[in-house]
Amino acid sequence: MNMKNVSPSASLRPCLPAGKVCGNFILSALFCTLTHAVNAQNPPPASPQSKSILIASATAHIGNGKVIENSVIGFKDGKITLVADATLIKLQKGAYDTIINASGKHVYPGLIALNTNLGLSEIELVRATRDFNETGKLNPSARSIIAYNTDSKVIPTVRCNGVLLAQIVPQGGLISGQSSVVELDGWNWEDAAYKTDAGIHLNWPNMNTNKMMKEPTEEEQKKNIEKDLADLKKLFDDARSYFLSGKTDEKNLHLEAMKGIFDGTKKLFIHANNIKQIVAAVNFCKEYKMSFVLVGGDDAWRVTGLLAENKIPVVIGRTHALPHRQDEDVDIAFKLPFLLHKAGILFCNSVEGFWQVRNLSYNTGTDVAYGLTKEEALAAITLSPARILGIDSTVGSLEEGKDATLFASDGDILDMRTSEVSMAFIRGKEINLDNVQSQLYRKYAEKFQLKK
Repeated sequence: MNMKNVSPSASLRPCLPAGKVCGNFILSALFCTLTHAVNAQNPPPASPQSKSILIASATAHIGNGKVIENSVIGFKDGKITLVADATLIKLQKGAYDTIINASGKHVYPGLIALNTNLGLSEIELVRATRDFNETGKLNPSARSIIAYNTDSKVIPTVRCNGVLLAQIVPQGGLISGQSSVVELDGWNWEDAAYKTDAGIHLNWPNMNTNKMMKEPTEEEQKKNIEKDLADLKKLFDDARSYFLSGKTDEKNLHLEAMKGIFDGTKKLFIHANNIKQIVAAVNFCKEYKMSFVLVGGDDAWRVTGLLAENKIPVVIGRTHALPHRQDEDVDIAFKLPFLLHKAGILFCNSVEGFWQVRNLSYNTGTDVAYGLTKEEALAAITLSPARILGIDSTVGSLEEGKDATLFASDGDILDMRTSEVSMAFIRGKEINLDNVQSQLYRKYAEKFQLKK
């Protein structure tokens, strides 16, 4: 993927002495940041599971609403082989090679982060480390997976908060490209890939005009909206005709990539927040007889009936946010998960960005204060995102036959005051939870201890 074309920052242009000083300061700061990043080391990827493991005596949060207070969870060759109440089962001696006493701990399915550019961006101020935005407006054939950087220093910091799978999403334009699902462990993107090119991402045009703007004028804004909608319609008309024709002698890469949203092998993710955008997107997809997943959905609570009627799942954006209108409740973003749950709409929580993803469980913990039970909130970052992505047959809950992608925490993962992930497994592989932030903590803890 090509990096977004961005003009150099004015502060870096040597036009004025002050600008030069500012530019030198920024370059020095970036050099220090990059040097620091080079010194820090990511732990190597884990080896495949070679011995069977049993985690005993922990409180197991299955992910589907069920909780087992005194559980036994066994897995072998990367698959869960046993999930049961320890008081109701008797194991044969030697049934498992390794037994881990997890008394007092909580075991959860691996958290799944949707709508992220994790691994596609490293340092926000350094353009060369951002690879998530293709040039042009219509890029359905752009593949985010080939830009995924498994050596990102951010990935281990997210992983140590229980996030073990992520949907990496391109950005920009009307059609950003294709997202993929990755496991947060691997030597390269091929190792990390869990479900490639699983979704097409459409950024619905802004349907509102700003009368206060002088340039472009309101009339020009309307024309731009009409043009964007016309471009989308033409692309989808062409894609549908291409799909129905079944011709393969002359391949069009853009249209080839879109075939999946018509035959059901790919999901269409429409990013929209305003009620006008949401209603327009629903009507658009009805015309083409397509299903889609709504991403963002700030105004989703206003059209719950429409979303429920059309069975449209919602990937909620950051819930720790202020309202978009002055007359809305100040905590409307916090209440959105409960309102969607109450309406019977399949939804999941997400946190846009990359390093911000480490707060996924803590953002979700707020849902409990606004109407959801703890297990319902947990489902919003485990089983529900797995269902939305179409991978719930293998991940998202602690069930026999599913991947052994799970972690143990010393406290409630939804509560930042008590949660501390002590061990994690991805398909049975034990993950090293060390990361650059832990390394920095140890370094400076030692420094200040020496002063005592």
